[in-house]
Order: sequence, then C-alpha cells, then structure tokens
Amino acid sequence: MFRLTIHTAFAAAHNLTHYQGDCENLHGHNWKVEVSITTNKLDKAGLGIDFKILKKETNALLKTLDHKYLNELTPFAELSPSSENIARYLYGELTKIFGSKTVQVEKVTVWESDFAAATYYE
Repeated sequence: MFRLTIHTAFAAAHNLTHYQGDCENLHGHNWKVEVSITTNKLDKAGLGIDFKILKKETNALLKTLDHKYLNELTPFAELSPSSENIARYLYGELTKIFGSKTVQVEKVTVWESDFAAATYYE
C-alpha cells in the first residue's frame, strides 16, 4: 500500500455557530490543508497518482472556499464551518473525485493555526 500526501492552503472568514466565545465573532484563518490518499496499484510510470493531478483537483476545490465567508456557502448553510466540518467536507468532495478501486482518500487535515488542526477520515 502506498500513501501520497500533499499540502496546500486557503484563506477565508467564518464564525462558529452555537459557540460561546471569541470564535463566535467573525474572524479569518489562513488554513493549511493536508490531503493523503492511498493506493495499492502503480501505473506504468510507477505512480499511484500524479501529484500534479492531486494538487490541481484539491486546489480547484479549495478555490471555492478561498477568500469567502464560509458561513454563506451551501455546505455550511446549516453546519458550523469549524475546522472539523471543513475537513469532513473536503474529504467527501475529494472522495467524489478520487475514490476508486485503486485510489482512496485516506484523510484530510485542516490546520487553522500552526498549533491546532482537525483531521477527518473513515
């Protein structure tokens, strides 16, 4: 089994709903995103998936979040855009793109600061 991991980032504003504290107020983060996929098969070039494709598709998805107010976006209309929920959302969307018999999204980690991250995996 092989694990391939990329790191990327996006910036956006949000506020946590149903939360009592400073983060209930509008604020922003420069989120770092780590995506890991697994594969048990390599192509003729010896690749599980081209990093360029993994980065391109992940960055296209992150572009829909970048420099947006997350609370106003459909995925978070009724769901607080916490790091946990962002990680779960990204995992689900990337699974739609990359999920196959040979390639699976293993986990998505969303860092809201250098010291705090949430990871979603199944």
